Amino acid sequence: MKLIAWDVDDTLNDLMRVWLEKWYLPRNRRCRAGYAGLRENPPHKALGLTLPAYQRSCDEFRLSGHYAAMPPVKDVLAWFKEHGAGYRHIAVTAAPLRAAHESAGWVYRHFGRWIRTFHVVPSPRKGLALPRYEATKAGFLRSIGGCDLFVDDSRENLRPLAAAGTKCLLVPRPWNGAPGTMAALLRSIR
Repeated sequence: MKLIAWDVDDTLNDLMRVWLEKWYLPRNRRCRAGYAGLRENPPHKALGLTLPAYQRSCDEFRLSGHYAAMPPVKDVLAWFKEHGAGYRHIAVTAAPLRAAHESAGWVYRHFGRWIRTFHVVPSPRKGLALPRYEATKAGFLRSIGGCDLFVDDSRENLRPLAAAGTKCLLVPRPWNGAPGTMAALLRSIR
């Protein structure tokens, strides 16, 4: 059975949009940045923030209960309901370690019928020294023997796997310039 590895944030959910619209902008009314105009991820420069300030805000969102309340991407959940049983699935995320339990709980709550394995490649945070097993999602996937398909919103995460011959799909998001829709991307899996 083919193995699909799924990124979590901005692939299975709409973290960036929800964080920006429901958390950051209401607390920073002078900011005029909009989700559709984001051309980088992380978007701290477009928001006038330092990277640590952006990370702190996202971490607060993750730990506030708002992350847990996010719905999954509707098209992705519909795809899993129709086709998920035909594949094995793992979730691979780059969440901060102190909030990884929130990501794992979210994944199992919404996709636990299909995704049985969750792995975190901790997103670095200043002042937190961790053992470094793999520094990237690609490094982790190589360590388990790879996957048949990797789905992520970051070109940088997909590039090393694609170069090694793994089929990869780039989720259309404002910062990556990928054309099309999530529905069209998911149809290409079959």
